[in-house]
This record gives sequence, C-alpha cells and structure tokens, in this order.
Amino acid sequence: MRYLVITPTEREYNNMMRAIEGRQLVNDYCLVRSGVGKALASASTAIALMRNNGEIDRVAVVGYAASTLGRKRGDLVAPRVARYHDCRIPGDFVPELTEPYPLIGHDDAVIWTGDSFVDGKIIAQIKQQFNAESALFDMEATAVCQAAELFGDVPVVIVKMVSDIPEEGDTSFSYDEFVNSHSDFGCFVDYLEKLK
Repeated sequence: MRYLVITPTEREYNNMMRAIEGRQLVNDYCLVRSGVGKALASASTAIALMRNNGEIDRVAVVGYAASTLGRKRGDLVAPRVARYHDCRIPGDFVPELTEPYPLIGHDDAVIWTGDSFVDGKIIAQIKQQFNAESALFDMEATAVCQAAELFGDVPVVIVKMVSDIPEEGDTSFSYDEFVNSHSDFGCFVDYLEKLK
C-alpha cells in the first residue's frame, strides 16, 4: 500500500519522519508538509497526487486536533466522516462544501474543518447547528478529502491525536504545551501499518 501522508505543520512532519525512519514497514509512505489551513492543504495534496502519477493508494492526514468533551488529551482518533463547520451557505447550493466526506477510520466521530482554532463557544455553536456530539476539529482534513476526490476518489484516512479540549478551557497555549511534550508519532505509523 502506498500512502500520501499529509502533515500540516513542520513539527508534525518532523515527528512523522522520525517515526518512519529506521523501521521495517509494510507500506510505503510519501510525506508532505502541507502548511496550515484549507487552501494550503488542498493545494499541497493536489500537487503531491499529480507528482505521484496515480500511484497513491490512500491519503492519510496525521497530526493533532482539538476534541469535544469525552476524550482525553493523547487519545488517538480515526473518524469515519469529515465535514466543514465554517460554511455559511444553503446545503444544496454548493453541496461539496456542506456534505460529509466518508473516511476509512474506525471511530464513530466526525472531524470538522474550519479556518480557525476553535474555542468552547464555537464548539457549542457547531454542536447545536449540526447536532454534533463526538467531534474533532482541525484546519485541513476536509480540504484534503476534496482534493483526493478530484483525483479519482482516492480513499482518505484521518488519524489525529487529541491535543486540546476547548470546552475544558484549553487555549492555543494548551495546544503548544501538549504538542511540545507529545512528539512520538510511532502510534500513527502503527495505526496505518495495521489498517486494512
């Protein structure tokens, strides 16, 4: 299996590179640091898929994400659905912005993508608007799904480590503190190596 692995930040990229180096692996991994945000994520994914000439079997997005209550910092979550939370348009007007994207993860959760860090107030709005309970939040996943769909519906798996829980009062400082102390990405490699 050949994976295109998208890592949004330089820290995530370096952590994943260290986790892969020196290991005997079942899969092949092509790592890309996309940059933060929807535009960079979709553009970087599209460029990487073009450069690999259709030789990618799956796209994986790995790294850190905020979570709703019910999870602990450090939990590894592979949601089954990706959606945007910051689209303010009628659902049938531009369906590719409001419809869910299926993922090949195993956890009963949705990853919501938007162009900003979320806080407790934003999470409360998302929960009310979309009737969402078990959720993760990032700034890239759903954009990567859109790019993968354009290149022949390449399957996508999102694997995130819970870095912060804004409903408990976590902030961007909490995120940085967690990320600086949780840099072993061997769990991400283990998950992808075992994924059928």
